[in-house]
Amino acid sequence: MEGLDRDLLSVQEVRNLIRRATKAQQVFADFDQQKVDSICRELALAGERDAVRLAEMAVAETGFGKVEDKTTKNLLASRILLESIKDMRTIGIIEEVPEKKLIKVGVPFGVVAALIPSTNPTSTTIYKAIISLKAGNAVIMSPHPGALKSISETVRILKEVLHRCGVSEDMIGLMLTPTQEGTKELMSNSGTGIILATGGSAMVHAAYSSGNPALGVGPGNVPAFIERSADIEKAARHIVLSKTFDYGTVCASEQHVVTESCIAEKVKQALVNEDCYFLNHWEIAAMEKLLTNARGGLNAKVVGKSAMVLAEMAGITVPEGTRVLVAEQPVENVGKKYPFSWEKLCPTLGFYVVEDSHQACNHCIELLTYMGAGHTLALHTKDDALVREFALKKPVSRLVVNTPSTHGGVGATTGISPAFTLGCGSVGGSATSDNVTPLNLLNIRYVAYGICEPEELAAAPVCSSTAESCNQAAEVDVDQLTKLIMQRLQNI
Repeated sequence: MEGLDRDLLSVQEVRNLIRRATKAQQVFADFDQQKVDSICRELALAGERDAVRLAEMAVAETGFGKVEDKTTKNLLASRILLESIKDMRTIGIIEEVPEKKLIKVGVPFGVVAALIPSTNPTSTTIYKAIISLKAGNAVIMSPHPGALKSISETVRILKEVLHRCGVSEDMIGLMLTPTQEGTKELMSNSGTGIILATGGSAMVHAAYSSGNPALGVGPGNVPAFIERSADIEKAARHIVLSKTFDYGTVCASEQHVVTESCIAEKVKQALVNEDCYFLNHWEIAAMEKLLTNARGGLNAKVVGKSAMVLAEMAGITVPEGTRVLVAEQPVENVGKKYPFSWEKLCPTLGFYVVEDSHQACNHCIELLTYMGAGHTLALHTKDDALVREFALKKPVSRLVVNTPSTHGGVGATTGISPAFTLGCGSVGGSATSDNVTPLNLLNIRYVAYGICEPEELAAAPVCSSTAESCNQAAEVDVDQLTKLIMQRLQNI
């Protein structure tokens, strides 16, 4: 007898996982806030205890990033996340508004389908498990096949916590036979309540086309604008620290530096002082070739590699200790033909010189419109008025100011909620612009008492002003008013 097709095995596995998760969640739904918070605290502590070991596993398996930075990610997904959500009410009655006679009840989605990328495998698993259970949901992980071992170990640790807490281990499920067909079944199955899609654009698009509610993220193609009033040395330090963090695998990391011509040379020198290497014309061509795969997209082999390794792969000789490879580009070099205008999940940067902040504004919009709409923009300036101007005009969900974009975007160095799923809003094709928290994973049921009788509505004044002013308005002669308006128009 021939063996079962791998896709069929994966689909059946998903259906079994959903059935078990649904049953477990129905029991979990009866837990009170205190019990749920206690479980989430234990999950976070477990993630913190094994942060280093899981980071080592992830780097060894995927070849992406640095152990010390993946450890930091695991801590952000556990200890720091817990601190952010510990007082959040998500179970049962979550708010009462006496003056409006309203009661708000948290209602979980049920089963969360969680797509886990290979770039941040263990941290994303910890994060999605904690926020799902905090909101009263079960969760099923769909792992990237390239990180299955480290994700499996993370899930095993979390399941041990559930067992110790007397909770069904089926509250956290894992696809052990991950295939595209299996993941499609997980996303489209009627037993799935909501999808948390963190991964490639194709998978995020599939999540939104699944027929189930979904929260997805798009690519992050972050421009960092260094404006003339900025602390240039500090800005350069922040950008390099951010871009080298886990070798650029965080979607909120900078992809371009945009600066004004009047300070361009100072910015270049500041970046060189932080061990950046500016590529010459030939070296740019070699790097562009390396960055591009046969289909014209980003070459997966460059993801999460150090600048020194990238230089060697491209056949380029750079100074020992080089941390970031920088390619100065004409402002018109934006689009598919120009790899340095893309999201590059490795320590490489495009560098653009503009005349002033107005041109910088337009150029950042052009970069984001091409790729990364709705995600993040970094701004280095001392001009608060400019910050507000950018905030009103830029097609992003996060404008991080005077901070490393990687750390600021995920909520490590800013007041934004700590998260590894960063919504891109409607402009980026996402259902949310939030850093996703447990509050995004529950519905609100409103209990609303009557506060007036229907007869009172008919008696209410038509306009929002006083009855006296309403009567005065009604007495205005329309012909006289029209004549007055025409006279004013003729005098313009």
